[in-house]
Amino acid sequence: MYQREFENLLQTTLPRAILFYGENDYLVSTYIQHYINRTNSSESLLTLYFEEYHFEKAKAYLSQSSLFGGTNLLVIKREKKIPKKELDTLIELVNKNSDNYLLFNHQGNATDSKTLQNSFSPKNGANWVRLFEPNIKESLAMLQKKAQHIGLKIDHYALQHLMLLLNNNIALCANELNKLALLKGEVTSKDIDRLVYSTAPLAVEQLLIELFEKKPVVITVSKLLELGEDEFSLLRSTQFFINQIFLFNAYMKLHGHIDSKAILGYQLPKQIEEQKANLALKVKSPAILKIFEHLLEVELQLKNTPATNRELLLYGAFIKLQSYL
Repeated sequence: MYQREFENLLQTTLPRAILFYGENDYLVSTYIQHYINRTNSSESLLTLYFEEYHFEKAKAYLSQSSLFGGTNLLVIKREKKIPKKELDTLIELVNKNSDNYLLFNHQGNATDSKTLQNSFSPKNGANWVRLFEPNIKESLAMLQKKAQHIGLKIDHYALQHLMLLLNNNIALCANELNKLALLKGEVTSKDIDRLVYSTAPLAVEQLLIELFEKKPVVITVSKLLELGEDEFSLLRSTQFFINQIFLFNAYMKLHGHIDSKAILGYQLPKQIEEQKANLALKVKSPAILKIFEHLLEVELQLKNTPATNRELLLYGAFIKLQSYL
């Protein structure tokens, strides 16, 4: 089922075995908290996240009466699939005891998630819910609902400004609303500018990865410029990024493997390290030299271009850069 069907179901009952998957981590967290509140299980629940999951531990938990005389709420989050035999056993245990609940948030690929639906089917006394990434209107509605729940006065435009500042990350926006609720009176865009730290640096990194993966970047560049970045800062970030790609490329040719600490002097998170290594493998040395020369030319052009024309010049520069890749 999908979000609307699930929310309609929640108005009349609380399904006891649910598979959550999709692209909306904020809603999943909201639903899990809803279960905790409804079942009053904050003291008795068992969470098994990622490598913490062990079948025997999950089975033992659902096989016993709640130590606190209430409900047994088992929450599992992981990227890997759980074997069908194990899932079927856990769902069977849920159905045997009206005080048992199972929430499984599968964060792996969609193909694996769909195969898990076989266990979480209504005929087994279970359900699955697929959640899609919300659009702007849906995100604003969720944040407005959150603000009302915590008694925060904030208008539509200030919420939009918060979303822009935090790159439409609903979870981050919701956390900031909790902090802003400590202020007295209505929260304005000026309060947000004063108190909320922008995620623009993370967005710049994402822009550069998309740029070197030859994806469209016009919308991301426009958003960064709205956040207060300027054409010169984006160009400097691009020069710094291509320098890192060059260092990764050279290190791999010399050593046959990647070590970001040896290359940069500090260890990158594993995912980012692998991402940059993959980009460095794709970009040939002659192309890197052409990009360096191109960026130097763009820097000179920007310095001699009126401010009103710099944004257009930057778009053209990025398009030409992608032609070298």
